[in-house]
Amino acid sequence: MNLTLHIWRQKDSKTKGSFETFKATDVNEHMSFLEMLDVVNERLEGDGKEPITFEHDCREGICGACGFVINGEPHGHRPATTICQLHMREFKDGEELVLEPFRSKAFPVLKDLMVDRSSFDRIIQSGGYVSIRTGAATDANATPVPKPDADRAMDAAACIGCGACVAACPNASAMLFTGAKITHLGSVPQGQTERYSRVIEMTSQMDQEGFGSCSNAGECSRVCPKGISLDVIAQMNQDLLLAQFKNRR
Repeated sequence: MNLTLHIWRQKDSKTKGSFETFKATDVNEHMSFLEMLDVVNERLEGDGKEPITFEHDCREGICGACGFVINGEPHGHRPATTICQLHMREFKDGEELVLEPFRSKAFPVLKDLMVDRSSFDRIIQSGGYVSIRTGAATDANATPVPKPDADRAMDAAACIGCGACVAACPNASAMLFTGAKITHLGSVPQGQTERYSRVIEMTSQMDQEGFGSCSNAGECSRVCPKGISLDVIAQMNQDLLLAQFKNRR
């Protein structure tokens, strides 16, 4: 199959970018999207041209490193799929594709399709952890966790921090990401001690990073490759309200 790619090229965060057009020819339908870009880059390098920069690591939908927008959709049109899991058989021969980086003030473009998502790291560093002394490893059944709580924690922990939620949100909000981390830790016994200080610190850092507010558009959950539910945002808001009440007391 043959494709026409309109790809955003930008030298660095301070340089103005623009779209450039490339031809991807003889593409095998069984390739992943990133493998197709690898082939395009090999041909560019063979012609002595600058290859296209994009981020990736595990290529198994686990690490959350890869991510950009394809035809206006973060990670492309296929639901519950990262770009590295998206295969070329999902596209038609002769199709034109527009590739651009995630757009957000908090995600400055580093080069081409690669953005700086260290703002997510700083949100985690502000409180997305358990720092209390838990002692040596105990028997798994020593602290019973109700099945609904365990399921809720596991569902929230599935977030890989790719940033698609931010790219899809009309306000560039990071509340799905932050809510997932808060809900994960707030649903297990180990996370209870710091539960309310955690939500204050993490939401405060989220605001400092320049992310927008949630207006319940729902696009974040729709494009999330792990299907994180909007419920985590409701849980975060509930914990934040209780934390503020406790502080006033």
